[in-house]
Amino acid sequence: MNNLSIRHLRAFTEIAKNGSFTRASEVLHLTQSTLTATIKQLEELAGLKLFDRTTRRVLLTGEGESFLPIAEKLLSDFDTAFNDLKAITSHQQGQVGIAASPSMIGRVLPDIVKSYHQQYPHIGIYLRDDNASGIEQRVLDNDVDFGIGSNHSNLPELNYTTVLVDSYGIVFPPSHPLASCSQLTWQMISAYPQVHLTEDSGTRSQLYQLEKDYDLDLRLTGTLIEVSTPAGLAEMINAGIGISLLPALAASTSAFSNLSFAPLSNPKLQREMCIISRKGRALSPAAETLLEVVTDKFKNASLPDYVKRIEK
Repeated sequence: MNNLSIRHLRAFTEIAKNGSFTRASEVLHLTQSTLTATIKQLEELAGLKLFDRTTRRVLLTGEGESFLPIAEKLLSDFDTAFNDLKAITSHQQGQVGIAASPSMIGRVLPDIVKSYHQQYPHIGIYLRDDNASGIEQRVLDNDVDFGIGSNHSNLPELNYTTVLVDSYGIVFPPSHPLASCSQLTWQMISAYPQVHLTEDSGTRSQLYQLEKDYDLDLRLTGTLIEVSTPAGLAEMINAGIGISLLPALAASTSAFSNLSFAPLSNPKLQREMCIISRKGRALSPAAETLLEVVTDKFKNASLPDYVKRIEK
């Protein structure tokens, strides 16, 4: 039975439908000799006759009548599955998933999603808002097609393609004493209470690295207030609990609209935002097209201050 194919089933059902090898060969665009040979192969594989031939008509045997609905269902299932594949290829159906940082979802992705959805209205898009390590894990688990975030863990199973770079700075209420300073340095902020994102965030891991590389005291350990989301962090700063250190893209989202942002120098720290994909995994046609839209938008999008694109 290993040699049974779709062509055998099509030949069988078409002859049963038309009651004639001649008419069936015309429908299938085959010569009668080819069609006869195909049915002979099918009957040899089955080990029994499926048709009785008369001078006027071709009739199904009892075994052929029993097999006909099964063959028709197999063909219907195959045609449905294959048409679904073609629909996915032509972007008539499908679903694409992206995991991204809250700042990326809040600041950059809305225009991208809108543009893609206008071009391909039958493709579903789902976004997963997550921290840096969560984005990487979602890509590893195939929960999403690709991610957009910082390189948190530099995992060997993932590809990281840098698309944006933004500068770190301080976020504070407009009435804060730092608002009167013309230039802010990392050393100046240690005198003020601080609020930080939790340790699983890409922001926090980069601050730890800066503290180590430049021998700074950023007060990242000990008794401090930590918040898991940028929106929660903004509320803490608005309440006057403390200032915080954030990348410019994150500070440009609506949650921080009532707060001030100023870049820090000496040293200047920048964060890379990457498109993250899994090595050895091919994207679906819909995901591949969305990735092209994302890449194109990054090349042409209007970006906040202190955020720049990487020219390829």
